[in-house]
Order: sequence, then structure tokens, then C-alpha cells
Amino acid sequence: MGNPLRVILSAGQIADIEQATALIKDQPAEFIVADKGYDADAFVTAITEQGSQAVIPPRSNRLTQRTFDRHIYKSRNLVERFFSRIKQFRRIATRYDKLAKSFLSFVHLACAFVWLA
Repeated sequence: MGNPLRVILSAGQIADIEQATALIKDQPAEFIVADKGYDADAFVTAITEQGSQAVIPPRSNRLTQRTFDRHIYKSRNLVERFFSRIKQFRRIATRYDKLAKSFLSFVHLACAFVWLA
């Protein structure tokens, strides 16, 4: 558990939510678990349209607060542990690569290592 299924590289100044819909597209899942940064109506709609349930805590400034399953949300630590594992590779943590293609290639190599470990 906690193994990567898809990796999308974007520019550093782009918010992660911009690639979220592409990241979950055609990924069959009962639940999509994400943090408050992904609490957007369009993303929640995309999740429900593909037949999954959104387990995303609502932001405090939301006018209508959504409910979410706190027990399922606890499994989000798998994502955090994955990032911790790949950041053990110094080349990923510091982004030495000049080209995005080179960096993404090494991220894929690190993900393969995570799958094997």
C-alpha cells in the first residue's frame, strides 16, 4: 500500500489542483483521499462523476461545509510516507536536474524502486 500509480510533473509555480483531475482520470477507486488544498467544487464533481467518493476535508472558509469520513481520511498518511520515501533520493529532494524530462525520468526510477522495496 502507498505505492505510486501515476506521476505528473508540472511547473513549480502551478498549483497542484491544476493537475488533480488528470491524475485521477481513469483510475478506478472507491475513495479519493486528498487534503484541504484539493477542496474545489470542480474536483469533487470530477471525483463523483467517475464513481468515486471524495474524502476531502472542507476548507474553513467554505460557505456550505461538506462532510467527509474521518476514518478513511486517516489513510492519507500513505501519500505523505510515499513522498518521504522518494525524497530520500537526494537528486529528487534538491532537483539537481536542469531538464524536466531528466527529473521526471529519475522520479519514475525512484517510483519503481518504491514498488520493489
